Amino acid sequence: MNPSTMRPFPISVVAMGPGSQGDETPDYLPMPKGMETFSQPRLPDNVAPEVVNRAASLLGTFADEAERLGFEGGARLELLDLDATMRDVINQSMGFGEVSAFTTAPAHWRVQETAFSGLWRVLKVADDGAMMVDHLETGSVPAVLTEAMASTSTADLPPPDYPAGCMNAQALVEEIRMQAAAWKAGDSAHVINLTLLPVSDADLDTLYGWLGHREVSILSRGYGNCRITSTRLKNVWWVQYFNSMDTLILNSIEIVGMPEVALAADEDFGDSVERLREYLDMMVEPV
Repeated sequence: MNPSTMRPFPISVVAMGPGSQGDETPDYLPMPKGMETFSQPRLPDNVAPEVVNRAASLLGTFADEAERLGFEGGARLELLDLDATMRDVINQSMGFGEVSAFTTAPAHWRVQETAFSGLWRVLKVADDGAMMVDHLETGSVPAVLTEAMASTSTADLPPPDYPAGCMNAQALVEEIRMQAAAWKAGDSAHVINLTLLPVSDADLDTLYGWLGHREVSILSRGYGNCRITSTRLKNVWWVQYFNSMDTLILNSIEIVGMPEVALAADEDFGDSVERLREYLDMMVEPV
């Protein structure tokens, strides 16, 4: 295929799955071998002990509130009004976890899971780059991501035109529209694995043009990378897995409020609070 005709992320234009490989035996791609694991955050160098201790006190109060309110209780620590040095200490103390995200509409949000699963850094940036919101919060995923998806998508998306070369695009479009209309909060995800289906370039082009790559983008790093993007149809997401060589190994559409791979797990939350407390104990310095 001519590289100039290749479609951009999130849709691969390489046909995969039964019926798309001809008579030859397929060459299966290697599965990801790396895995992101917890690593202890590190403090910035040359910070006064009193600054470190104040940061530890603020984070300790946050940990207390998180434990009191529980996983989905929405504990929050506002950081916007802190001075630059204090924010830098807290940045380094909380570290970086597996999930990061950003939105391009209706506002510019930046989300980063900390090294402690279920504890998130959430920022809102104005068009001119000024910081408008900066806080830590707890939960399975910050609500700003699902709210951005809801406000930039529609409940019904008319079917597209089907160009020559389409094999299964029409059936897939109707399945997506039906499942999206029926899905409600609390339902399990409906997953369409395009990698296992006989789909043509025209099918993938049609789905990409119809659903689009919209305003919420999420990256989850664990076994390789999982890239998640919202679409123009409410509760419909592109979910794609790439191996360590950045080769697409799974291409799917999920109909759900938020794909599970982006969510922090309830069972990890207690461990996160405990690990944060242990870290804060080591962080405190004599003045």
